[in-house]
Amino acid sequence: MMSDKFKQVVTADYLRQNFTADENPNMLVVNRLDATMDAIKAYILKHQLTTGDPLPTEAKLCADLGVSRSSVREALRKLEALDIISVRQGRGSVVGEMSMQPLVETLVLKNALDHTQGTRSLRSIVATRRFLDLGVAEEIVTNMKGTSNPHLAELVSEMTRKAQHNELFPNEDIAFHTALLRSLNNNLIEQLMQAMWLVHQAIIPELMGNDAQSLLHTAKSHQKMLDAAENGDLESYLEAIDEHYQPLDQIIKDNEEAARQA
Repeated sequence: MMSDKFKQVVTADYLRQNFTADENPNMLVVNRLDATMDAIKAYILKHQLTTGDPLPTEAKLCADLGVSRSSVREALRKLEALDIISVRQGRGSVVGEMSMQPLVETLVLKNALDHTQGTRSLRSIVATRRFLDLGVAEEIVTNMKGTSNPHLAELVSEMTRKAQHNELFPNEDIAFHTALLRSLNNNLIEQLMQAMWLVHQAIIPELMGNDAQSLLHTAKSHQKMLDAAENGDLESYLEAIDEHYQPLDQIIKDNEEAARQA
């Protein structure tokens, strides 16, 4: 629970802006908009609101913040684009899901536009996924040691079946990793990992094609991860993560080499 003093400081920091007479008028508009957005975020913090909780009406926000209705509406529109709030027609605004979807869309677009950097963005995304997988490995193995997970075993079996028929298995892949992450009871890590996975799935299939050998290698690495987690074998689990990323690393390497020769 935040103290009243802390709430006041947080709100004051969000609202503090220096508007001077000689300031560029366009910059003044931007600063006022940013300040309005920050003040609404401060309200959410101050009142410790969560997803679905209602925000004050536009009229009340205008009165409380001392800004015009157009500033409030524009701020709400931008906050909605960031999934911080959700505007419901005829019902006002509520706190949004605050999901990673805006991040996913930005990263996918960035990679699509990143022609000059080749596969650098993709390499960064895959590296981030790897770092996260390695970072949570010990806790996953500790939490899953001695457990039985038939649902995960079924997912691996379906991955293997599809790999043998030269079929990709993105749905089974994300379901597998999501189930592992749920053992952590850490919603932020789960959302971040899913975001990185969605970004790389939006890009990798175009580069990968249906390489049966790589697909089978990936399916087997999932089986090894599951076995290691249930056996409490951290070393084998880390080895399985490394094996999981080997086909991705090779795809990136091959595309970088092709780009150099083009």
